[in-house]
Amino acid sequence: MKGKREMEKFQNKVWLSSPTMHGPELEYVKEAYETNWMSTVGKNINEVERLACEKVGCRYAVALSAGTAALHMAVKLAGVKPGEKVFCSDMTFDATVNPVVYEGGVPVFIDPIALEKAFELYPEVKVVVMAHLYGTPGKIDELQAVCDRHGAIIIEDAAESLGATYKGVQTGPFGAFNCISFNGNKIITGSSGGMLLTDDEEAANKVRKWSTQSREN
Repeated sequence: MKGKREMEKFQNKVWLSSPTMHGPELEYVKEAYETNWMSTVGKNINEVERLACEKVGCRYAVALSAGTAALHMAVKLAGVKPGEKVFCSDMTFDATVNPVVYEGGVPVFIDPIALEKAFELYPEVKVVVMAHLYGTPGKIDELQAVCDRHGAIIIEDAAESLGATYKGVQTGPFGAFNCISFNGNKIITGSSGGMLLTDDEEAANKVRKWSTQSREN
């Protein structure tokens, strides 16, 4: 087409979040190996959970195999049943949505601006999965106000926003159940791993029990 501008490639790749290893990471790996803590428990994991609570400002953190696993636990805790609709951010990675399907739920992709209208169409919805993308927090106050009016809870997908703040508050404590990721392209990486965050002690204990049962099976 005449006058159409062609797309030009960046000369240098723009990384989403390239891993940076510059501390005592190797010492901790060596320590785990030498003390035979090559498992899913141990003092290093306990310390990571403590530090996450301190950083984010929540009471309980449960380390898991991936951010997707944390989201799956959050969807289970929210009580999503087969056939139930769940509102999900319309711009996100599939890991935000897959756990809804794992539990038999039906994702409904919603633009944040259209959330109020979505509740008018589907007033039965009781769970909203909100994702902060590329380190940019969503409009939490506006979304929470809409959810409160309709008796719905928020699952906060903060996998890509560890360190980002909303009105001076670190992302991660705003939902009933919240998730961060330590995948290789995330803000802080352990190569893999994730974490569920919550102020609900009973919920945290359920996740620990479920994850233990999963390992045993």
